[in-house]
Amino acid sequence: MARKHTDSPRRIVNRKARHDYFIHETVEAGIALTGSEVKSLRGGHAQLTDTFVRIQDNKATLHGCQIDRYPPSAERNHEPNRARRLLLHTRELRRLAIKLQQRGMTLIPISLYFNRRGIAKVELALASGKKQYDKREDLRKRDHQREIDRAAFRRQGP
Repeated sequence: MARKHTDSPRRIVNRKARHDYFIHETVEAGIALTGSEVKSLRGGHAQLTDTFVRIQDNKATLHGCQIDRYPPSAERNHEPNRARRLLLHTRELRRLAIKLQQRGMTLIPISLYFNRRGIAKVELALASGKKQYDKREDLRKRDHQREIDRAAFRRQGP
């Protein structure tokens, strides 16, 4: 019987996604990986920056995701930047493809993680790009909220 992976799974997050895009909705998808890719992911050796999803012929593929090579699997290693197939239901693929046809919409991964059963999953977001002034406005709001929280903490006392 296979041994269950009991330690807390590491979640790889695309931090630039929420800064560069307005997130409209999220979807969870499976990802087809090789053995060495799974081992490398468990170690947290992946990057999601500048990654996107393309839907063609009722198939979704993840492009630009870098999963580093796993050194112990020397000759059976994987290609770090290959396109990886995403596992979604046909209905979900059609619905997302229709929404992607709208102007300015894109599908980006927000995070890559293992669920409770130890299966690799990708959290995808249907998003539209932010302009520079939108990014500045978000930073202003965040700084303002931080000041309010600090003032409330000082007033409350330790």
